[in-house]
Amino acid sequence: MTDMHKEFSQGQDPESLDQDQSKQLEAFDPHPLDDRKRAILSAIIQDYVALYEPVGSKALLSRHRLGVSSATVRNEMAELEELGYLEQPHTSAGRIPSDKGYRAYVDDMLQIHEPSPELQDYFRKALDQSTDELRDLIRSAGDSLADTTQLTSLVLTPTYGESTLKQVKILMIEPGKAIVVVVLSVGVVRDRLIYIPDALNQEQLESIAQAVESSLAGQKLDEITLLAVSDAGQQEEIPDALLNRVLFETYVAIKQAENIDVYMQGSHQLLKQPEFADSQKAHKVLDTISQNGLVAGYLSEMDSVESTSRGSQTRPAFAIRIGQEIGLAGMEDCSFVTTSYRIGEKVSGRIAVVGPKRMQYAQIISEIAFVKKTINHKIQEWMRIGKEDFQAIEDKGVDRKDE
Repeated sequence: MTDMHKEFSQGQDPESLDQDQSKQLEAFDPHPLDDRKRAILSAIIQDYVALYEPVGSKALLSRHRLGVSSATVRNEMAELEELGYLEQPHTSAGRIPSDKGYRAYVDDMLQIHEPSPELQDYFRKALDQSTDELRDLIRSAGDSLADTTQLTSLVLTPTYGESTLKQVKILMIEPGKAIVVVVLSVGVVRDRLIYIPDALNQEQLESIAQAVESSLAGQKLDEITLLAVSDAGQQEEIPDALLNRVLFETYVAIKQAENIDVYMQGSHQLLKQPEFADSQKAHKVLDTISQNGLVAGYLSEMDSVESTSRGSQTRPAFAIRIGQEIGLAGMEDCSFVTTSYRIGEKVSGRIAVVGPKRMQYAQIISEIAFVKKTINHKIQEWMRIGKEDFQAIEDKGVDRKDE
């Protein structure tokens, strides 16, 4: 068993199923599968993933060395069906895995290996070509995963609500137009284009920014209110109508630094999967994963990365949701495979691959793990550059939105 496989299997239970689901499955099937049933279930899932057709006992024996007779395989398949691990779509057909069967396979039977050297080089080059800013890096990660898995990738920017405000700058571009620059404690910089009264000059803008920074530096973003920002600037000798406009825009810029952005790549890949040949079913899936707020909220709920400790080393786990476990409309035939990447100790974002339940789980977990490791290493390199340089790097690529 590889180290990566140990990491997955040891950390799987808390994230793979929530407590209610775990209790339900334990109550339904208190006895673990024996080695023969495990081998047959694993072989059926491998064949079904590859061929997308029900698997019969004769076909199974022709492709796998199970060391038992066809009659024994039929009996074992019948028992697996009774236990809920397999389903029989038609009376004359073979069996296909159920959600419970996929869950048992993912939890206990996967063999995870490092990506091939060629694939590792591909990922490194793809991420190295990104400019030195976070959003470009995670977009490249999503592009490369969608390309190699031939599925849909979702990447979430980090959540910064727990980060604290470090600096606020307001820089005039031209009369009536300025940029609010917000610097966070984790070294990330966000900026926002704002429209201001023409009567204001750069000196007044600097004074307002300094007042806000002096009052609110060190506070968590999710605790900063409009009232707090307004109170911070009340000592400025600027007409209220002008001052309040700038203070409001500054507040919006600070709060927008909390926003989670979702980057989806390869949505068309799902349409290539036979499960979604039905246009109505495909539309439901695409409609769900295209709702950024819904997807961000769902994946953020999976953001409590479970870990196991071995000595002083903390080992992160993957979160996998299969079929009915997802609980989102239209996603009953899909699976999520997701993990987190980190900026510092507290701030994290998420990487996910979405596809049919009939996906190559071992391959996808391996590729996501490598991409995650590469992202983390690159972010650590940026952090080592030094705070001022890192802020400048982030400042080059932040989105500027006209409001």
